[in-house]
Amino acid sequence: MTYRTIRQRLLLSAGSTVIMGLLMAAAASSQASATNYSSTYPSATPAPSAAADSHTSARPSTFYTHFWESLVLEPRDAWSALRANFQWQDKQLSPEAQARVDKWIEHYQASPQNIVAITQRSAPWLAWITQQVEERGLPGEIALIPFVESSFDPSARSHRGAAGLWQFMPGTGDALGLVRNGNYDGRLDVVTSTDAALEYLEMQADQWYEGDLMLSLAAYNAGAGTVNRAQRQALSQGLSGEYWDLALPNETMQYVPKLKAIATIISDPEFYGVDLPEIHSDPAFAKVRLEQPVSLAQASQLLDVSQAALAELNPGLLNGSIDPNSAQTLLVPEEVDTQVLAQLSQSGNSTLTTAEAPDTYRVENGDNLSAIAARYNLDQQDLIRWNAIDRPEALQPGQLLSLSGR
Repeated sequence: MTYRTIRQRLLLSAGSTVIMGLLMAAAASSQASATNYSSTYPSATPAPSAAADSHTSARPSTFYTHFWESLVLEPRDAWSALRANFQWQDKQLSPEAQARVDKWIEHYQASPQNIVAITQRSAPWLAWITQQVEERGLPGEIALIPFVESSFDPSARSHRGAAGLWQFMPGTGDALGLVRNGNYDGRLDVVTSTDAALEYLEMQADQWYEGDLMLSLAAYNAGAGTVNRAQRQALSQGLSGEYWDLALPNETMQYVPKLKAIATIISDPEFYGVDLPEIHSDPAFAKVRLEQPVSLAQASQLLDVSQAALAELNPGLLNGSIDPNSAQTLLVPEEVDTQVLAQLSQSGNSTLTTAEAPDTYRVENGDNLSAIAARYNLDQQDLIRWNAIDRPEALQPGQLLSLSGR
């Protein structure tokens, strides 16, 4: 049973009175634990139970009133939303396992400027990823995997060929349906790759590990075969077979401790001497579904948004344009006028076809005719005809192409 399924069943089975009681108790617990960290590894403070009978009184209790006032007066930012969804921070570890986490807390704490740089880089993505994790009922710590994998750089590439926030290898990306071609790489598309990563983690947890997400994280890093062999060995030695028991490759041995360490620091950044950047709790981008090719230059002109901002939000577009045959969704800054978004998403939008384009284009290394046509919203056959091209696959760097037939 997936975390999503468990969460849905719990919600369906709980009455509204019980849910309200749980919400208030959870809020009290969060408030108490946020001010009672006394060690390197924070522990949760038990929630009071006095609120259970508040519904029987004609007047709301002091706690009930303060609870709702706190919701109104204290707007949540992305960090508080993330902390509220943490599930692993109050779980006690063995001394040996905790030592592995503490090692990474000390490592990160020694270079707080690195944490600040990475968390600043997360600003466009953190709130949205946190929402996706929460909607699936997954631990909030999962939203910090890109911190460990890519330092929240959606264009990151490893020497082994992994790419994107979630560092998918080509074969894994292909298996998960992430499109890759000369114009687009779904591993670099934050929306597409995030959905694939979360689905992959849930799938592996259900298939191999009875819902154990820490084991699924290990398999995400080292492969299910490696983790399964290590688990069988641990079980044969009389151990429980959980993540902390396994003898795994060194990188995988450090994987979950790193994740728990950075989550621990984010749980109480002031205690660890870290200044986190301000990030709003709402996503920083909106999604526009397109039905025709659009270049970022054209979208920039129509939306009155800098082309650089669009490129930053859409790193999967390798040639500066979006082709619905590969990807249909363009990310734009959330403050863009929704009427303009609707105009951009309409099929056959005349504004796009009349957008100003140069009369000529000089071919660069890596260009192909299809990408050039998509970039300037032209028909590839028109380019071939206007430039008397016999072999479209043999464009040469420096070659001058007419984009108008004049």
